[in-house]
Amino acid sequence: MAKVESFTLDHTAVKAPYVRLITIEKGQKGDEISNYDLRLVQPNENAIPTAGLHTIEHMLAGFLRDRLDGVIDCSPFGCRTGFHLIVWGEHDTTEVAKALKGALEQITKSTWDDVQGTDIRSCGNYRDHSLFSAQEWCKKILAAGISSDPFTRKVVD
Repeated sequence: MAKVESFTLDHTAVKAPYVRLITIEKGQKGDEISNYDLRLVQPNENAIPTAGLHTIEHMLAGFLRDRLDGVIDCSPFGCRTGFHLIVWGEHDTTEVAKALKGALEQITKSTWDDVQGTDIRSCGNYRDHSLFSAQEWCKKILAAGISSDPFTRKVVD
């Protein structure tokens, strides 16, 4: 079985919230995609409840695309501590951290009308959303500051 980089990371050594470049994969035709770890809460110390995380996911899907070129996908970790962000090419972690910060700030100011995909036709679990939870968690994450480095706190402005 192939080793998965994320499972080799020492989760006790990181200092969330942070952005970390996990890997850059090169396709057969030379195109590149990058996978980032958007860690919002400290692993094994906290986890965002599913309804709040689900709403953050739906909102990041649009808000990150507004701030970063080449976003392919932003998907939550099963441990509920953050997200994988997949993009075409490579962005500096500071650039990604600033985009994440802006998106989380936008979530704190949003209304229910700003949340995409919350009805039975557009979401596979449309009843499991909470804008209130999403906003409260985003406020906590923003208050802690988002670092562009997983091991040394380099909080972005």
